[in-house]
Amino acid sequence: MKKSLLSLVALLFLTNFSEAQDAAKMAKGASKALASYFVDQVGNAAKLQEAKQKVDEGVAMPDAATNQSFWQTRGEVYGALTQRDFIKKQLNPAYQMTGDNDALEAFNAFKKAYELAEKKFQKTDAMKGISENNLQPAMINMGADKYTAKEYEKAYRSFVGAIQAHDLLAENKLPSNLDDKSQYETYVYYAGVAATQGKMLKEALDILNLVYKTGNANADVYQIMYEAKVAMKDTAGAQAILEEGRKKHPDDTALLFAEINVYLAAGKLDELTSRLTEAIKKEPGNAGLYTTLGSVYDHLYQKALEEKNDVAAKNAFDEAMKNYEAALKIDPKNVDATYSTGALYYNKAAIVTKRMLEMPEDMSSAGLKKYEEMKAEMMGLFDQALPYFQKAESLNPNDVNTLIALKEIYTRKEDDLALEIKKRLDKVQAGEKNETSHFKN
Repeated sequence: MKKSLLSLVALLFLTNFSEAQDAAKMAKGASKALASYFVDQVGNAAKLQEAKQKVDEGVAMPDAATNQSFWQTRGEVYGALTQRDFIKKQLNPAYQMTGDNDALEAFNAFKKAYELAEKKFQKTDAMKGISENNLQPAMINMGADKYTAKEYEKAYRSFVGAIQAHDLLAENKLPSNLDDKSQYETYVYYAGVAATQGKMLKEALDILNLVYKTGNANADVYQIMYEAKVAMKDTAGAQAILEEGRKKHPDDTALLFAEINVYLAAGKLDELTSRLTEAIKKEPGNAGLYTTLGSVYDHLYQKALEEKNDVAAKNAFDEAMKNYEAALKIDPKNVDATYSTGALYYNKAAIVTKRMLEMPEDMSSAGLKKYEEMKAEMMGLFDQALPYFQKAESLNPNDVNTLIALKEIYTRKEDDLALEIKKRLDKVQAGEKNETSHFKN
């Protein structure tokens, strides 16, 4: 009985030992197939696929996690796949890669082999695998392809692989495709952009920090970090990174526009005028900037009227008009600037209307004269607004605000056209569309 038990234990031991060697066996078989492939890469092409199958099966086996030789072999197999496809792609740009990202698979395998290495030659072989298989350019190209295909997480993983490969190569004093500082920073930035697009916000900040922590990050890095923090609803962090970026890169337009949007959202009108004026100096042909600045002055005009500051109101009105006119000079068909110019006159007419309603009842000749003068001023302002709203309707026949303004003006003018405009407005408000405009350009 005791002898039988000992035999059973021995059998179990042998079985477990055999299972523990499965990944090692797969690696040995893959190495043999790979060697045959290298002897005749055309005649023995199937041997490369055989090697791939063996290392793919070996990944899930119990001993794979700690078997340095297995990961080295897996890296060599995927490195060969990368080399084969890399050469074919150079000869024929339309060539389709056989794997999803063989270069990244190869790099991750060599990286694992390097981490598990206990002997110097093992580390050397792993680094040789990374440096001699075109893995960095292949990962960079694949990252770009994945980004174009909107596979943002895969793009991020590819760019990060190229960056990590650089770090390992640099640590071992070996040449890298990212030895140039600007190239390295470019692909850190691309990885950050891909991660942000893929909603991997923490990953985006982590990878961008590689450049940010040097203290010499370019404006693009600040912009993406700012966008990531905004998306994370880290308002204080976003504001801090934007302020730092603006100080370090005062001439960067993208950061300036981000700051303008912050002030717009916060309603900081006085600060906006200086920021927008600065932006216009950098992009004098940007009609949108003039329109936005005109809108800010329009709001300042309304504010000055509420405070009964007539001098400030006049200055703000004049500045708003000047900027809207500048926008239309650049782009005569700019619908925002067109509508906003009409709205500026319209709102001024509305203020006059309000003051008329607030007038004390005075039926004297002087009182009636004053009323008629204000009415004439109101109608004159509506007349000045009218051509702009007509032009705006010709550019966009389905804008509700434009149609409301036109209906109001024609109603006050007792013009039958008010009925036609009302029909068009009712149609839009019912969820339909006017196929053509009433007014022509």
